[in-house]
Amino acid sequence: MPWTISSSLDDFRARAGGFLAAHPAENTVLLTITDRLAARGPHYYGDGVPVFGWWNAEPDGPVAGAFLRTPPFTPRLGLMPESAAAELATELATESAARPTGSATLTGVAGGAPAALAFGAAWTGATGTTSTVRTNERLYRLGELADPPRPPSGRARLAGADDRELLIRWFAEFADEVDIRIPNLATVVDDRTAAGQLHLWEDGGRPVAVAGASAVIAGMSRIGPVYTPGDARGRGYASGVTAAASAAALARGAAEVLLYTDLANPTSNSIYQQIGYRPVEDCVELAFGG
Repeated sequence: MPWTISSSLDDFRARAGGFLAAHPAENTVLLTITDRLAARGPHYYGDGVPVFGWWNAEPDGPVAGAFLRTPPFTPRLGLMPESAAAELATELATESAARPTGSATLTGVAGGAPAALAFGAAWTGATGTTSTVRTNERLYRLGELADPPRPPSGRARLAGADDRELLIRWFAEFADEVDIRIPNLATVVDDRTAAGQLHLWEDGGRPVAVAGASAVIAGMSRIGPVYTPGDARGRGYASGVTAAASAAALARGAAEVLLYTDLANPTSNSIYQQIGYRPVEDCVELAFGG
């Protein structure tokens, strides 16, 4: 089979690392996850053993697709042809059926829309489950950074140790609002603060918004999360802090600065385009049931 599946992060990085780095936008999530696993160990995202895979169109050909899974999270697909995504789903379904329980073990999948939908169709066909769209997202890449058209009052600054309690609360509120799970939330806040990755917008000396900018990996940095508490919204703070985090990523040497938006939120899709972000691809997260 052209898919090679392994539990070895070292093997994955050795075999697929060049492919991930050659397409940093489409593989942005895989790049950041593998970087954190390498720094923090295989159980950073949960107790389960991570699984990695790479795809070769020909047995001795170059890697042309990749995915990973960090249980309990669903598989994340990187760049790959739709045919490779369908083949992966079929292979994982066959492997699942051979286990003693004989039951499907995946609850969903996420990635670029064409590949994720092809995976979903093959998985449901092989397992008899159903598939529904959980979220539709759009990946953006920064072109030329522009100031917000209506600059907010206040200024940006790096978050520091004194902001820990506030950041932990805001990260938890953000996770609840967008219905995601952030494992090791306090550790994430501590790590990202120490690395100078979290930017606050202050107005009148009071923090009113936060934006993160990930470490530069393969020339890529990704913005997120971006969060403004409810009582401070509608004043342009998200635009201001996102522009500041984007500028910091560029200053750190990022050739590509990326971010995801929920397509159900027209406001965020609009404000990011106003400061210079341009669409790269649509992405989807599917949930399997039944």
